[in-house]
Amino acid sequence: MSGLVVEPAVELDPFLLDPAGPRVVAIGGGHGLSVTLRALQMYASEITAVVSVADDGGSSGRLTAGLGIPPPGDIRRCLLALTPEPSVWSELFAYRFGDADPDQVRDVEGHSLGNLILAALTDLAGDFASAVRRAGELLGAVGTVIPAATQPIRLSAVIDGRTVEGQVAVARARGRIERLLLGPDDISAHPEALEAIRRADQIVLGPGSLFTSILAALRVPGIAEAVDASDGELVFVLNLVTQDGETLGLSGADHLAALADHGHLRRTGTVVVHQGELRVPDGLEQVGVDELDAASLGWKAVYADVADQEAEWPAHHPAKLGKTLAALG
Repeated sequence: MSGLVVEPAVELDPFLLDPAGPRVVAIGGGHGLSVTLRALQMYASEITAVVSVADDGGSSGRLTAGLGIPPPGDIRRCLLALTPEPSVWSELFAYRFGDADPDQVRDVEGHSLGNLILAALTDLAGDFASAVRRAGELLGAVGTVIPAATQPIRLSAVIDGRTVEGQVAVARARGRIERLLLGPDDISAHPEALEAIRRADQIVLGPGSLFTSILAALRVPGIAEAVDASDGELVFVLNLVTQDGETLGLSGADHLAALADHGHLRRTGTVVVHQGELRVPDGLEQVGVDELDAASLGWKAVYADVADQEAEWPAHHPAKLGKTLAALG
């Protein structure tokens, strides 16, 4: 690979926002977005996470089905990623109930306590976004977390000609995703998310599940349009490896093309591609893109060692990613 290469990053002190740094908005969901939020704390002056609300699995799915609230799991992860100091609140939000004794009540089995707190705060505050804001205050979060939509999203996709319903099912299904579908018909983006995107100096997409996290957030009506209209620098952090299911067999160029084809983005920017050692699990492939292939799609490729070599599963290293993103400005 040729193109711009960033030297391997050194370890940086986290959680020190730079008053002179850029206003950064990160869009996505899941574990990948939480890594990005930690990286942004290395150089940003203001951090906003715009988080997908399409998750229908685990504790989040149960609460959404039972209470009608947006899924809180990815929101909770982002709040914790933006919490610089450990506290009783952060321990509570991170706590998850284990398997219940067969003779005991099993209602809370598998639930994250943080998800339950967000559900309770929603009931007290009257709306989910206010509950998330209050949770950030309790945790002492150094950034703002905003749900991408004002209501839960039903995600489905047409895969090899068949319709697959639900975020978890789409993520696990093998085959080519032909269309990504969001419901209900009256979905609307949160106004604060749109405003944060419009005034951002830098907008970061990913890493994370391409279709069920990143594109699920971009497809909320108004989000992609706000990104297109923003003067902020657009950055896409390419995943390290393919995901068994939704991106199995997709190249880095395929990931970039999906932002336009499925995410409805009209603009392009910089794609951050890992270059260096990486342990790739059996059955998966490292995701990369050549400089010329990226350029043919309108993207400038930047290559850097951004992987966490100590992680049990391929993951970005927050300090390495933070230095790479900071160098783009």
